[in-house]
Amino acid sequence: MDAIDLARWQFGITTVYHFLFVPITIGLSALVAGLHTAWYRTGKVKYRQLTQFWGKLFLVNFAMGVVTGIVQEFQFGMNWSAYSKFVGDIFGAPLAIEGLLAFFLESTFLGLWIFGWDRLPKKVHLASIWLVAIGTQLSAYFILAANSWMQWPVGYTYNRASGRAELQDFGAVLTNKVALVTFPHTVAACFLTGGAFMLGIALWHLLRSDKHGGQERRELFRPCVKLGAITVLVAAAAVFVTGDIQGKIMTETQPMKMAAAEALYETSQPAGFSLLTIGSLDGQREVWSVTVPHGLSFLATGTWSGKVEGINNLQAAYEQRFGPGSYKPNIPVTYWTFRLMILFGLLSALVAVIALWYIRKDGRKPSRWLVRAAIALPLLPLVANSFGWIFTEMGRQPWIVFGLMQTRHGVSPTVGAGSVLTSMITFTLLYAVLAVIEVLLLLRFARTVPQTPRADAPEPDTAFLY
Repeated sequence: MDAIDLARWQFGITTVYHFLFVPITIGLSALVAGLHTAWYRTGKVKYRQLTQFWGKLFLVNFAMGVVTGIVQEFQFGMNWSAYSKFVGDIFGAPLAIEGLLAFFLESTFLGLWIFGWDRLPKKVHLASIWLVAIGTQLSAYFILAANSWMQWPVGYTYNRASGRAELQDFGAVLTNKVALVTFPHTVAACFLTGGAFMLGIALWHLLRSDKHGGQERRELFRPCVKLGAITVLVAAAAVFVTGDIQGKIMTETQPMKMAAAEALYETSQPAGFSLLTIGSLDGQREVWSVTVPHGLSFLATGTWSGKVEGINNLQAAYEQRFGPGSYKPNIPVTYWTFRLMILFGLLSALVAVIALWYIRKDGRKPSRWLVRAAIALPLLPLVANSFGWIFTEMGRQPWIVFGLMQTRHGVSPTVGAGSVLTSMITFTLLYAVLAVIEVLLLLRFARTVPQTPRADAPEPDTAFLY
């Protein structure tokens, strides 16, 4: 592989790895804030126990997300200097605001929340965790606004003398129609992940309550099962609605990506959506498929008989517009990541429905097979998120900035394949070590059962840290 392929692999590995932590952080921050609010309003000790229990898991994940995210910024300068020079004027504004406003809002008030137990006034302490949750949302928006500019560049002028895109209208960048639909879709997926994370761990504790902790443990985690399951179902509905809107925006801005998602080579009206397809070895011809009639037409246009442009027609049009070359993304990757994203999201919602059905009556516990499935539940939306981002970024190829710069032109011209390979191996091994640490810490804290304090025992203000 040459330097371009290695640089793409490195950025893909680090980005997907980093995004394993981001959705849990965003989703869990709001859930922890909700539990803290319940403790503030009711004064019940169990809500303080639950707030601190989930707060520890949130902190571990937040710290790992910060560590793994820093590496991506270095890669812009190391492996993608030509790209950084081209987009620096555009990316500088939203990423600077994200770092100086959103991230500092998160980190500052997270510190106050961690060390403010029994020190800060209760209202101030509660406000701190809500500001952390708001900060995660703001951080997500500014980063997604920058990424959406790569998908659909707006608010810029091209300076031919410097060879750079220069910011013309910052408001247009922030209100990019791709960003406006990507943000709610991504945040909904984050709440799906956070809810599944809570539901899976709480269900595990319900099963363990038969042998360890009994009724007290069951009553402690039962609200979390309900909260997690309801969060998953509401978020899944939001993902479905926003995903439908995003599909139509994607057809408008990047029709090749939508055609590649279905492996639709010839323009069709109406176009069906295939649940499963077996094609020829060259991928150019369908041999057998299970298809939902008119499905792609509705997803792409909002009408059951809408016209969807095929890959071959779009390739010809792009050659006339941009010059000779292939403008097709990797069709098998886009086809399968699109479907696997949907599949794993639906599986998460299915487990949540079954969990609510099993605990609908007091005293009824979930069956063992359900809890065993719930152990894998936190992984399902994480996999769905990863496939979604792979589809989003791979479906844009060969463009690194759609219509303006191709990926092969964005790589650093003076960095050789050996250097990229060395850094890729180093970071991948480092991330593997961090993954082991992350899993061990999460398992350690997730297995811990919060102890009910004795009435005559003072609450140490350092209890939350240990």
